[in-house]
Amino acid sequence: MANSEQTVRLTAAQATIRFLVNQYSERDGVEQRLIAGAFGIFGHGNVAGLGQALLQNELDPEHDGDRMPYIMPRNEQGMVHAASAYAKTKNRLQTMMCTSSIGPGALNMVTGAATATTNRLPVLLFPSDQFANRRPDPVLQQIENPMTLAVSVNDAFRPVSAFFDRIERPEQLIPSLMQAMQVLTDPAATGAVTIAFPQDVQAEAYDYPLSFFEKRVWHVRRTPPEQAALDRAVALIKSARRPLIVAGGGVIYSEASAELRALARTTGIPVADTQAGKGAINWDSPQAVGGVGSTGSNSANHVAAEADVVIGIGTRYSDFTTASHTAFKQPDVKFVNVNVLPFDAIKHGAEMVVADARETLRALTEALADYRVEEEFAAQISQWKAEWDEEYDRNANRQLQPVPAQTEIFAALNDLMGERDIVINAAGSMPGDLQALWRASTPEQYHVEYAFSCMGYEIPAALGVKLAAPDSEVVAIVGDGTYQMLPMELATIVQENQKVILVLLQNYGFASIGSLSESRGSQRFGTQYQEGGATHRETGERIPGVDIAANARSWGVDVLEVSSVEDFRRAYRQAEASDRATMIYVETALKGPNPDSISWWDVAVPEVSRIESTRQARREYEEALKEQRFYL
Repeated sequence: MANSEQTVRLTAAQATIRFLVNQYSERDGVEQRLIAGAFGIFGHGNVAGLGQALLQNELDPEHDGDRMPYIMPRNEQGMVHAASAYAKTKNRLQTMMCTSSIGPGALNMVTGAATATTNRLPVLLFPSDQFANRRPDPVLQQIENPMTLAVSVNDAFRPVSAFFDRIERPEQLIPSLMQAMQVLTDPAATGAVTIAFPQDVQAEAYDYPLSFFEKRVWHVRRTPPEQAALDRAVALIKSARRPLIVAGGGVIYSEASAELRALARTTGIPVADTQAGKGAINWDSPQAVGGVGSTGSNSANHVAAEADVVIGIGTRYSDFTTASHTAFKQPDVKFVNVNVLPFDAIKHGAEMVVADARETLRALTEALADYRVEEEFAAQISQWKAEWDEEYDRNANRQLQPVPAQTEIFAALNDLMGERDIVINAAGSMPGDLQALWRASTPEQYHVEYAFSCMGYEIPAALGVKLAAPDSEVVAIVGDGTYQMLPMELATIVQENQKVILVLLQNYGFASIGSLSESRGSQRFGTQYQEGGATHRETGERIPGVDIAANARSWGVDVLEVSSVEDFRRAYRQAEASDRATMIYVETALKGPNPDSISWWDVAVPEVSRIESTRQARREYEEALKEQRFYL
């Protein structure tokens, strides 16, 4: 540092907040604050560090340059989910920071970090750490490792973070925060950014250069396709008789939906979507064939089975998308992958185009102006779509007694919500039914976390999404199982006066894993709310246990209990008209029905067993494995 440079004496924590309020992202000429606000749960590790810094900012925000809005959540994992959901809704151009105390508070954030990184979503985490000076040693909540004194629980963040650092001297903050901002705004490398912050260092003062706190704009790049790579991709696509586009989350994050739809119209190439990519093409487009893979529609999976060239755009090809490497059945199927991350672009031995989705789609549309799929193939696609429309109607209008199927509730909700409203879900059987049946018209409407499939995501995500999209109706679909894992952010939603709608589907068990268990010969063991877990109601009587409706009311949420699809429709309009957070509670059938599927998912079955149902499942499993392959 030059001696003539002006400095300001701040603690490391105070410098962190002053730096963050002056960081901006920019793409396509639009600037916005990169770190929009702070979640924090305080303990001895951060209450007098980042806690004091946030208070100081609250009392005198102009001194720092701007205000860092603060929200007090209830659970460390929950606040990271809320930050991830906020970032997803903002197409990764904005996110939130999260701070926790040391030990259990920090470790609670690890699951949230993994969820963010798996979904390629930017979040900024400040778990507090043990004393760097080691005078109080071992400090309260410190885990000691006899092999080294340099390890704390925060080292558990390393494998689930896109960037990890530990600040042991206040001046280390300068390069660390700069690198953190670079990763948060890198479309290829982003994920959870974790800066472990010893509690004594948070409170230490240093003469920071004023230039460190000047407004800084981080430009989110749009990498154009290399011409040679584009030419190879175009040649391969033009050779195809039955091509298929698989649209992933990268299309939406790149804000490339209009370009995807233009390419589909120009060429007639059918478009299937992943969980993260649903809505990138409108469901009623002639080229839209629905979700692909293990939880996809039969219309998309029929096309996948016939495809000779698969064009993946912004997808990481999870095993659900590929149906555990059985979806694309043609012996000589070839792949073209468009992705900002080479790690994903090379999958299945693809012809790689390492570039931005929007820029590449524009180039492909121009280069393929003289290409059109054969009429026979287009007619076959129309037939498969019509057959799937019949399957949709079958699931949407069951009219079961004594309780409706969840697919009926989904269909009603799909009909009731507006194009700019946002539906949220994560784990269990619901994402499968939603990917197969939900009809999304816009890229904003469908918000399903299925990369990490994290139970407990939905309620905190509703908070994050509503903060990011205050003018949209935000609807989180929550099962009774996932509700019991992480309900406490309901209190935060009420505290912050955020109007969200929660749809609680009560089936007294873990329906998804129960069904999977049954299909693999394990008879739904341990998946139902009965003593021992091995049996479930076969009649309509209510099983004694947790009263979720009463529990939700205790958090301050309005609750509407309904028992039919017609009642649900009326309750939704009532919740929509309210200005308060409202839960619609409805009991649904545990055992479906669920959409018919020609697809598969690899879940290993024991080779030997004394149980006949398991032996039969093993025989079926071995038969299914014959379809599995590596796409090389």
